[in-house]
Amino acid sequence: MDPQAEGDAAAAAAVLGADPAGLTALLGDLTSPANEARSRAEGMFHALRASHPDALALRLAHLLLSPAHPSAPMAAVLLRRLISPGSQAFVYPGLSPATQSSLRALLLSAASATGLSKSISKKLSDAVAELASFLLPSNAWPDLLTFLYKSIASSSSPPALQESALNILARLASHLAAGFPNLHALLLSALSHPSSADVRVAGLNAAISLIQSLPSAADRDQFQDLLPAMMRALAESLNCGNEGSAQEALEMMIELAGAEPRFLRRQLPDVVGSMLQIAEAPGLEDGTRHLAVEFVVTLAEARERAPGMMRKLPRYVGRLFAVLMTMLLDVQDEPAWHAAVSEEEDAGETGSYVFAQECLDRLAIAVGGNTILPVAAELLPSFFASEEWKRRHAALVTIAQIAEGCARVMIKNLEQAHAASAILNFSENCRPDILTPYLDGIVGKLLSLLQTGNQMVQEGALTALASAADSSQEHFQKYYDAVMPYLKSILMNATDKSNRMLRAKSMECISLVGMAVGKQKFKDDAKQVMEVLMTLQGSQMEADDPITSYMLQAWARLCKCLGQDFLPYMNVVMPPLLQSAQLKPDVSVTSAGPEDENGESDDEGVETITLGDKRIGIRTSLLEEKATACNMLCCYADELKEGFFPWIDQVATTLVPLLKFYFHEEVRKAAVSAMPELLRSAKLAIEKSQSQGRDESYLKQLSDYIVPALVEAIHKEPDTQICASMLESLNESIQLSGTLLEEGQVRSIVDGIKEVITASALRRRERTDRAKAEDFDSEEEDLLREENEQEDEIFDQIGDCLGTLVKTFKTYFLPFFDELSVYLTPMLAKDKTVEERRIAICIFDDVAEHCREAAVRYYDTYLPSLLEACTSENPDIRQAAVYGIGICAEFGGSAFRPHTGEALSRLYNVIKHPNALDLDNAMAYDNAVSALGKICQFHRDGIDASQVVPAWLSCLPIKNDLIEAKIVHEQLCTMLEKSDRELLGHNNQYLPKIVSIFAEILCAGKDLATEQTFSKMVNLLRQLQTTLPPSVLASTWSSLQPQQQLALQLKSNRFDSSMAIVVRGRLRLDSVGHWENLKKEPVFTF
Repeated sequence: MDPQAEGDAAAAAAVLGADPAGLTALLGDLTSPANEARSRAEGMFHALRASHPDALALRLAHLLLSPAHPSAPMAAVLLRRLISPGSQAFVYPGLSPATQSSLRALLLSAASATGLSKSISKKLSDAVAELASFLLPSNAWPDLLTFLYKSIASSSSPPALQESALNILARLASHLAAGFPNLHALLLSALSHPSSADVRVAGLNAAISLIQSLPSAADRDQFQDLLPAMMRALAESLNCGNEGSAQEALEMMIELAGAEPRFLRRQLPDVVGSMLQIAEAPGLEDGTRHLAVEFVVTLAEARERAPGMMRKLPRYVGRLFAVLMTMLLDVQDEPAWHAAVSEEEDAGETGSYVFAQECLDRLAIAVGGNTILPVAAELLPSFFASEEWKRRHAALVTIAQIAEGCARVMIKNLEQAHAASAILNFSENCRPDILTPYLDGIVGKLLSLLQTGNQMVQEGALTALASAADSSQEHFQKYYDAVMPYLKSILMNATDKSNRMLRAKSMECISLVGMAVGKQKFKDDAKQVMEVLMTLQGSQMEADDPITSYMLQAWARLCKCLGQDFLPYMNVVMPPLLQSAQLKPDVSVTSAGPEDENGESDDEGVETITLGDKRIGIRTSLLEEKATACNMLCCYADELKEGFFPWIDQVATTLVPLLKFYFHEEVRKAAVSAMPELLRSAKLAIEKSQSQGRDESYLKQLSDYIVPALVEAIHKEPDTQICASMLESLNESIQLSGTLLEEGQVRSIVDGIKEVITASALRRRERTDRAKAEDFDSEEEDLLREENEQEDEIFDQIGDCLGTLVKTFKTYFLPFFDELSVYLTPMLAKDKTVEERRIAICIFDDVAEHCREAAVRYYDTYLPSLLEACTSENPDIRQAAVYGIGICAEFGGSAFRPHTGEALSRLYNVIKHPNALDLDNAMAYDNAVSALGKICQFHRDGIDASQVVPAWLSCLPIKNDLIEAKIVHEQLCTMLEKSDRELLGHNNQYLPKIVSIFAEILCAGKDLATEQTFSKMVNLLRQLQTTLPPSVLASTWSSLQPQQQLALQLKSNRFDSSMAIVVRGRLRLDSVGHWENLKKEPVFTF
């Protein structure tokens, strides 16, 4: 044996031998403050775990039999690691059967020992539960069930042992619930323990874990009668002054309220009333009162499981609201702050104040304005009328906090709704014409404030000035020369660390002013400003310097202002921007157990979430910087188009992985928005020969990278709004990629869309089930409606994606359409939502239009639904249906002929409806007229043309659907060119109508007809002049309305003198080249 091996063996023997001193020394070194000793001990422990796992586990377990030993707590922690399935140090499966058996026995023996400290008992319970979670699924620890039952049920069991056994039972509830004997009675006994609050709280823990583990409401209801005992256990902890135990119990009740709120329904008033008593008790610790409030708010937020339940208790909502407003009074004030030169954001705010703010916001969103506003209206007046500033301040803060949840009801119900809307519009989106009259006074006052020596005032003035410029836009040019020197002076001279925010706000203000006044006015100063920014960009800034994020946004605004002139600065801007976009999330994962001292972080820049027994902390400041940078990258790509080409590769490899960045929604949104912009930049650069020698194969390579990533991200996106945005970006990406997409990629897109449709249908069913809940009310109905509207947006984007695929690949897409029909045809049913029906019809319309004869085989499936949809009350469905009928009439040939009669009947009903020309119905009307015209054009032999054609003509011109208008009016010209008999009628009886239609169209300019159609109309009118008798022309002229006569006269001035004729009377050319009617008689000129 080599000397090293001999040394290792000797060291192992010293630690694992009969003498406990070696192991004790090792455990002591593992907690040593000396880095060298601790590192050496960690190395030894890892080596022993690898070489002597059996001996190490047994020695640690034996040490636990002496709970008073100073190393026992550390032994318990290390042993748990060795036997926990989720630990990287898990060695149990590799131990010998004898060691495994001994280890199980030692653990139960140690757990049942008397005199255990609470800390050791908790660690032992956790270790037993961890090992049991591994063994119980295979029934490999039968002794555990016996141990737990005896420990809980025996009247001779010490309270500490009962508590430990109940905590183990709580951890293993999902494994033991089905087979544990007499469980109800045991829990009731524990909850009513006569002497130990700890046993009662442990019983509460076990009962809540059990209730959550049961699979059905019926199973849970068997334990309903435990609820009074559970509440008594909480009350007794408070009555005996044991707030630590009470807080543990409250945390468990909060967990129950979030997971199984319906379990509480039958005794809801009693439970909520008890919690509010705790919240209202001034003698209790803030932490206890906060937990009681958290319980009620959590219950209110459990909408999906118990919709509307808390709204049935408005009196209790009022009590909670009053508690929260009282907590808002817990603010501090210092006279010295009144003269402060810099602002400390959270000065004076206590924990209760911040907690109450958050809860008011959550409560208002959860129960809605109809419940909250009456409560607020009752409480707020007395607060506003108070002479105490804290109460008035609390009232203002309350309004701000409930605004989001109550906005809809506020706007609907306030008597001064118009005034409220005006204030809202003024503050958030003030139009230049509203603001301009006040700008002189506003800008003058803000400039004077900029010259004060108070930094906090200057920062506020800069923010206000930036807002004024942003709202007034080009109207701010008047003030530019006065304002910009001050702004540049601050930017260049505010270089001290204490002035960082002032300098940052000057960047913001300069960039917004530049955007407002425009490139021409700003370009000279822009050069100086960007030189300063470039110098700052190259300097070393501290991690918390606000200038970093402000500068990122300022660069982007300058780019928007300067356009392509910004390109020379991109080499300076992009490296740090990419660096910020590539920031890794600062994430820490710790145990969420109460024995862990790493509770909620004291760092306000860290947000924590708990998943299972893990607490995840995320540093939000880094995420916000990352989100800003990603948004800026998208902005540059959008603004610079082909000029952004040199950075596409770096940006794509940065942003594409962020499509699945679930730590921050804004990062995902920015990445999603950027995808089509990158493709557009590449495509334009290639088309304009600015792609550095790259050809279309580069665009395909980029498309191959982006499109599959988007599709995969859509599958996994948990947020419906972002899912809709992803589909929108996918649609744009398909448009830009076109036929570069391969069949496999189209397959992937279609499969992804199927999954989205399936997931959406599942969510809709869940909402339908929620609507059947006994607590469902009008507030919940409004919330469900909003969620369904988000779902409709998803379907809208699905329709666009599929429509783009059909237009791009035409008949090659039909095999995929065959697959999709299984998903689409159920959407045609009357019980589906408006958007589902509309989208299904629109997709068929696209197939019929772009696949033409090849789509005829689908007519039998879809046309009956289109004909039926013509009677829909929804105008969007009617429009899609009548448009599809027109397409089928145009391309369906003999396949459409059997449907002609019913189609005419349905179209007539749409056209002749009394409200057909109302704004909401006008688009459906125009499309029905267009479809009627196509039947006249393509199925003349199957209709009574002498009736149908004049009926069609009587509907012209159409003026709302400008695309269809151009098509229909071109068709009218084509029919007239052919001297269509039914169009002109007997003895040209419809000629006046035709001429009046032409007059309206010519008067409307380019909206209702193409230039080609305009020319045809003029030529047709010339032909009528030469072929029709003057008496007919005169009769036609006299039948026109005065404004139609004027329209034709005015339009005649566009043509030269050879186009003028005299019907009656005579003409002369006036001094400005217009034809003048000397006899003041009717003139018909073309």
